[in-house]
Amino acid sequence: MISDMGMLDHIVAHSHQVCRVSLLLADHLGIIGIHRELIGAAAILHDITKTRSFHTHENHAETGAQMLSDLGYPEVAAIIGQHVRLNRNAPAAGTPTDAQIVNYADKRVLHDKIVPLNDRMGYILEKYGSTEERKNQLLILWNETQLLEERIFAELPFCPDAIIKLLPDDKLGDFHQ
Repeated sequence: MISDMGMLDHIVAHSHQVCRVSLLLADHLGIIGIHRELIGAAAILHDITKTRSFHTHENHAETGAQMLSDLGYPEVAAIIGQHVRLNRNAPAAGTPTDAQIVNYADKRVLHDKIVPLNDRMGYILEKYGSTEERKNQLLILWNETQLLEERIFAELPFCPDAIIKLLPDDKLGDFHQ
């Protein structure tokens, strides 16, 4: 599917890292209701229509979700549709959902590097905050993501900065072939 969509190599590398972070969190959370395989599939495919969006200017979260839903994977689609911004009905307390894990992991990967949340969110603000209204929306997203980070790590035996140490640099190799 990645090959069929002509995903650019740097987007594949980004998706690979998001998948690594997502699975690390899922494995350490080890909570009933967390679906490792589903998280992995959604994480690796979260940007499936991003390359195409550079030309079409489509919302790649929406079109990626629609594509996976049309292919018969509604659970994967539901997570992909929330990788940029979580649905408003997402629980704000308790055990993080599969979608929250992938959403957070995406906010920890800048290009193909795992970085602190503030680095990634600063990049998003700089790249996509072209208007005052958009900047304000992104600052709200930043705040929501910080709260999600606190919630996730309240249940983990390590701090957010440890992700970088637990997942040392990884070469993509033949992953996308």
